[in-house]
Amino acid sequence: MMFARLWILNFLWLLPVIGMMFAIYGRKKIRALDRVADPDLLERLTGKYHKRRRGLKAVFLLISLGLMIVGLAGPRWGSHYQEVSQKGVDIMILVDVSPSMLVEDINPDRLERARREILDFLRVVQGDRVGLVAFSGAAFVQCPLTLDYVALQMFLDVLDPDLVPVPGTDLGAAVEAGISAFDPESETDKVILLITDGEDNEGKGIEAAQKALDLDIKVFVFGMGDPSGGPIPATDGKGGFRKDEEGNLILSKLDEESLKKIAHITGGQYVRSVAGDLDLDLLYFDGIRSKTEAQTLKSGKIKVYEERFTFFIIAAFLFLLFEALIKERSRVRD
Repeated sequence: MMFARLWILNFLWLLPVIGMMFAIYGRKKIRALDRVADPDLLERLTGKYHKRRRGLKAVFLLISLGLMIVGLAGPRWGSHYQEVSQKGVDIMILVDVSPSMLVEDINPDRLERARREILDFLRVVQGDRVGLVAFSGAAFVQCPLTLDYVALQMFLDVLDPDLVPVPGTDLGAAVEAGISAFDPESETDKVILLITDGEDNEGKGIEAAQKALDLDIKVFVFGMGDPSGGPIPATDGKGGFRKDEEGNLILSKLDEESLKKIAHITGGQYVRSVAGDLDLDLLYFDGIRSKTEAQTLKSGKIKVYEERFTFFIIAAFLFLLFEALIKERSRVRD
């Protein structure tokens, strides 16, 4: 026999304590009644007291309580095999880690907000395989498609502009890397989730989106930042912000127009992070889930143990019933 919640059995140690409490309470009750009236008169008024019956009632109560504790522990014996399957879509998340993602026009900054959004996203995905690509002037697959979201979170923790030393923001290379991470033989619906501030320095994002369309891959875009822009923090360790050759601050602005075009070409959707940490969740349910069809990603058989707690609960009820039928006192006939 196995137990689903073995720790609950520790409460069985309370039974001896409860038994002692029953005994002490019974003695105090008898002494209190003896002080009220003469024993003979008390017997005529309340009936003849049977010590063994009271003991039997206490035993039945303890047995009932013990059976309920064992039932709550989830006893199991016997088993059968059950066919299970996990359905979902394949999603490659492309995260911009260029220095412009450190702009603080959204709190705390674009990159940290993106990381938090993805963590929330992983809590709501429904059996989808998810992978991760980090990009700036070049793109690299950080984590291949997986159902192990905990492992994916480890790669999220190290996202940083220093991770991809090539300067710039090449959306084309990012989408190409995302496409290459999919299994071309798989019939599962494929989705690219592009998270960026939209400054496509190489101008190849539209071209890559067209390739994704040809392969029936939808691109959903999540824009980070504000269209009015903000100064880019310097990464030389001296603090301050980046400036051009004339000493003017370099502003990074969210390029929504190009991002909308990329999403529109593939039949995807564009959303800008404005409301908070639920933006990406809404994009998943209202966009990705509504425009894709979940396929079986994993199937197999699992061993399922038979729950047997009902036997113990029924037995506990019967002992409670027997306890209620036993009378401590019987009427004295004149």
